[in-house]
Amino acid sequence: MMIMTRYALLLLLAFASLQLLCFAADDDVVFYDSFEESFDGRWIVSDKDDYKGVWKHSKSEGHDDYGLLVSEMAKKYAIVKELDEAVNLKDGTTVLQFETRLQGGLECGGAYLKYLRPQDAGWKPTEFDNESPYSIMFGPDKCGATNKLHFILKHKNPKSGEYIEHHLKYPPSVPSDKLTHVYTAILKPDNEVSILIDGEEKKKASFLSAEDFEPPLIPSKTIPDPDDKKPEDWDERAKIPDPDAVKPEDWDEDAPMEIEDEEAVKPESWLDDEPEEIDDPEATKPEDWDDEEDGEWEAPKIENPKCEIAPGCGEWKRPMKRNPAYKGKWSPPLIDNPSYKGIWKPQEIPNPNYFELEKPDFDPIAAIGIEIWTMQDGILFDNILIAKNDKVAESYRETTWKPKFEVEKEKQKAEDEAADSARLAGFQRKVFDVLYKVADIPFLSKYKHQILDLIEHAETQPNLTIGVLVSIVVIILTIFFKLIFGGKKQPRVEKKPEVAKTSNGEGSSGEKAEEAEKEEAAAAPRRRRRDN
Repeated sequence: MMIMTRYALLLLLAFASLQLLCFAADDDVVFYDSFEESFDGRWIVSDKDDYKGVWKHSKSEGHDDYGLLVSEMAKKYAIVKELDEAVNLKDGTTVLQFETRLQGGLECGGAYLKYLRPQDAGWKPTEFDNESPYSIMFGPDKCGATNKLHFILKHKNPKSGEYIEHHLKYPPSVPSDKLTHVYTAILKPDNEVSILIDGEEKKKASFLSAEDFEPPLIPSKTIPDPDDKKPEDWDERAKIPDPDAVKPEDWDEDAPMEIEDEEAVKPESWLDDEPEEIDDPEATKPEDWDDEEDGEWEAPKIENPKCEIAPGCGEWKRPMKRNPAYKGKWSPPLIDNPSYKGIWKPQEIPNPNYFELEKPDFDPIAAIGIEIWTMQDGILFDNILIAKNDKVAESYRETTWKPKFEVEKEKQKAEDEAADSARLAGFQRKVFDVLYKVADIPFLSKYKHQILDLIEHAETQPNLTIGVLVSIVVIILTIFFKLIFGGKKQPRVEKKPEVAKTSNGEGSSGEKAEEAEKEEAAAAPRRRRRDN
């Protein structure tokens, strides 16, 4: 039934994806690589010496789907793919999307993509490295306290000509599991960018807002004057020592912080003549000890056992206590500084690099590169897409990512449930071991068979473990309360001397009745007299 449901879900997803594709023109897909074919000859691995990591064309674990795999731990990796035509980011909507699967987890490393500027910016595919100029960097990065989905725009200041990295503020965190996830950045013509994880929007920001990017794309109109200097007589002290204050005559700066407690008395059982440590009586000189070479052998010291039962050993000294006359070094109290001018700041001057901006001046994307340094292997990149329509990106998520994710999620759920069952079984086994030991406690011997029956019943039906625990606790508590409070004491019945038998060996019927009546009266408990 579950298999049929899964197939039905996949068919539904495929149908929905076809519906979405009907609305998207072929021209909307600028670049797409599913890695179903080997990357050899299509992607270029950097020749730089620092990048020794080996890329592999490999299947995603549990799937027939291929991707680009980071195959070795603690290595630097660099690979690049040139686009047939540069992508103009200033024209309409642009969608950047790709999948990653952290099959070995990610403790410290990156799994991001760099969208590179044209080569006339000063780089070569075979020499691709961390200095190669990019327009956008996007993707997961995690190490130590860092756990974020990077989005960095490199933007040129039209006044200074300098390229500056502008980081998205408060980016979303990266999923910590080992499932396939799809990351999407939608650059919109209204200067907004939307960041999606698995198709769900996690962050929306404006390129022109100082609240969303650090540093902001539009610089401040003024800057601190770099040539301005603080005047020598500028006083930044809000408080100063009172110049008129005088140290009190009874202020003793030399008084110690602690003094001997004169009221302390040596305990009567203090062992003055006993050392705190003695020679270990069980220690023996090693057979290979040479007095001439090693010197005279001395037994190692141990704590004196006599001192453990006594208040102390050796010379007794009075303990120290805080000196009530201690005041420490005197210093004059602080008063408001009449010359205080506040914290000095240089004056503001017009920013020579200030410019106004209606839209970001994006550089075109001419290549896609992966340049990372990671301590983990097993990072798989797949289904890298650049599109001009977010509906196209959605359709690719539905057809390429979602079916895989659903399968992985179900498998992960089953594994988690199995692990939980194993942990529960281990816990129950420990509980049963303890219960068997409880059954052997002497004062429970009367109930041992009852307890063993409960345990054996629970072992055949593990879901009854809690009930068995409760039952045994009730038994123990019952016995415990009986031991503490006991029951009603039965009155002591003294035996009556035997009545003389008749000649035929039996007493008369009247004597028997009288005897039975007396025994019944004797067996009845006596009531206490109430004192008036």
